[in-house]
Amino acid sequence: MKQSYYLYKSGRLQRNDNTLEVVYKDNTKRSIPIERVDDIYVMTEFDFNTNLLNFISKYGVSVHFFNYYGFYTGTYYPKEQLVSGKLLIKQVESYKDNEKRLYLAKAFINAASYNIYRNLKYYDNRGKNLKKYIDEISFLRNQIELCKDIKELMGIEGNIRKKYYETWKIIINQNMEFEKRVKNPPDNAINSLISYVNTLIYTRVLSEIYKTQLNPTISYLHEPSERRFSLCLDIAEIFKPIIADRLIFSMLNKNQITEKDFEKELNFLYIKENARKEITKELDLRLQTTIKHKTLDRDVSYEYLIRLEIYKIIKYLTEDIQYEGFKMWW
Repeated sequence: MKQSYYLYKSGRLQRNDNTLEVVYKDNTKRSIPIERVDDIYVMTEFDFNTNLLNFISKYGVSVHFFNYYGFYTGTYYPKEQLVSGKLLIKQVESYKDNEKRLYLAKAFINAASYNIYRNLKYYDNRGKNLKKYIDEISFLRNQIELCKDIKELMGIEGNIRKKYYETWKIIINQNMEFEKRVKNPPDNAINSLISYVNTLIYTRVLSEIYKTQLNPTISYLHEPSERRFSLCLDIAEIFKPIIADRLIFSMLNKNQITEKDFEKELNFLYIKENARKEITKELDLRLQTTIKHKTLDRDVSYEYLIRLEIYKIIKYLTEDIQYEGFKMWW
């Protein structure tokens, strides 16, 4: 089974015959069979050359880069191996068609907000007393279909998330500062944690898109940009409540992550290496966890759910089959 590899110690990544080799600065080495690599996360300073890039490109391996603070800086995205001019035209046509674009954008927000709702129901059933917020978010969700354009829809989405983040101080057992979502830069430990985990989801969606013929730069909810794969942001909205948020709640409530795992002197902006390793370990475990898929009637992993979502979008774009974003039932 292919898997993601995370590089935390500085060194050099190189090709050694038909194997990836990591040479650390203390001259220790680690060999990784290229056939086992899904994607690579470079979390520190690393050297590599064009020979290495040519090698990993042959196997379709993406490399995601993060800076000192653990923030995503970019991706080496190999030349696409699965190319479809027909699908690309359909993507562009659906973006330029206001009705079709709004249809997809509403589907993303509808699914994302439902998964938020399910999170709140889950914790309300466990004594967190969230009924007030559940009712308010249910009311806002009913406004989604009434939206006439993307701007109005984004306003509803913003209000839903604002209410949702108000519940986090109730859901999280630790006494940690968190008033509202702040991104650039995060202003406390929880905001730093959200940014870090959300980025991991974003990059995982990108890796899954690469395995299909879908173009990651043409999006429907978020505006396409020259400097980002904005379709990943669209699809990630659906899976952040399911994977990212539940991971954060669990790790904080089990004290796997505490404020001690952040650099207080840097305003909690920096997540310490051991904590980042623990987060990626838990994330990979969750992504490989399986559920019984209602439609397929078989067990599929959370990771494969993302791929299935991409296939559903392709079906809508090419065959006009009705699209509905994934909604969890547990």
